[in-house]
Amino acid sequence: MNKNTITLVASLLVLGLSFNSCKDTNKKVDSATENGSSEEQMDKTVYASDVIPFFDDWKLILGDGSNAGIANNFENKDFFYTTNDGKDDWVVFKAPNGGDTHGTSNNTRTELAQIKKFYPETADDKLTATLKVMNVSSTGDARVAATHAVVVGQIHSADAFENEPLKIFYKKFPGHTKGSVFWHYEINTAGDDNAGRWDYSNAVWGNDFSVVGETADTYPAEPEDGIALGEEFSYEVVVKDGIMSLKFMSDGHETKTFTKNLLESEYTTKADIPEQTKKLFFPIGQDGVERKEAYTGEGLFFKLGTYNQTNGKSPDVNMNWCSGAETHGGDIQKQYEDGNYAEVWFKTASISVSDAAVSNEGYFTKND
Repeated sequence: MNKNTITLVASLLVLGLSFNSCKDTNKKVDSATENGSSEEQMDKTVYASDVIPFFDDWKLILGDGSNAGIANNFENKDFFYTTNDGKDDWVVFKAPNGGDTHGTSNNTRTELAQIKKFYPETADDKLTATLKVMNVSSTGDARVAATHAVVVGQIHSADAFENEPLKIFYKKFPGHTKGSVFWHYEINTAGDDNAGRWDYSNAVWGNDFSVVGETADTYPAEPEDGIALGEEFSYEVVVKDGIMSLKFMSDGHETKTFTKNLLESEYTTKADIPEQTKKLFFPIGQDGVERKEAYTGEGLFFKLGTYNQTNGKSPDVNMNWCSGAETHGGDIQKQYEDGNYAEVWFKTASISVSDAAVSNEGYFTKND
């Protein structure tokens, strides 16, 4: 082999080694890049606004009474976050039995409140949701109608007495597999004193609000057509031209629809008051009548989330709303450990806001 041939072979060997070295280095870089991307993907937080992208229309009230504002790219591990059930992502709303509350309420909530309000006479507004209730309070006086219940959707007034023409409830007694879904209409009380206000309850699946225990720790019969914890159901709420229309849907259950006139009251005299109301509310002095025009002229707004109806206040104060449940002195983690909280997961939701809706900032200024 001559000198030139030897030199050529050596050069080719060096070039080959260099090429392989570059290839190995590139492999390491590619591998590191892939691993880094994988780790970043694993660490990436899935926010509620990634699951249900409608948070520009709401402010979020947390279970400690604070207003978190517009909750895009936001989470709070105690009250508001996302989870996956192995199939779908869900937005979790969680609220203890006892703690700081928002506004004048006795109850904690982790709940969205609409940043605009609409007037029923000019409204064309809509709210939909698909959800499952995962927990209601494990303690509370069974004679109290609100015990073991949570509100998962509302229409609230921003004006006057701030009453509620709609509250959608889920309620399940301990030891039962199935609970009840029902909705309430609260009268917009006539006169200057709201102390006489009351709710009328309509059953959707299972019982209405009025079915309670005979004693503090005994329970009525389990509803045959009820909804279990973890079972999906949906609601649709439309307010248009003064009429509130409701639709409730769940696989394996009959679809239920209701309508209610928000501009003209059914309850303007004592004779109009339903027997259910007389049984529940008259004994505690809540026996008012509604103003003839109902909610005409009042700004209304949607709410969605977990409004825990079980609290630690004594039933001696109010046998419909004060549950006497365990609150561990407001210690949230202790309440979470032994089931003294409400938790609701939402898979989908939507809101449609009419052009006639206006700012609801006055409500937040008053209540925050």
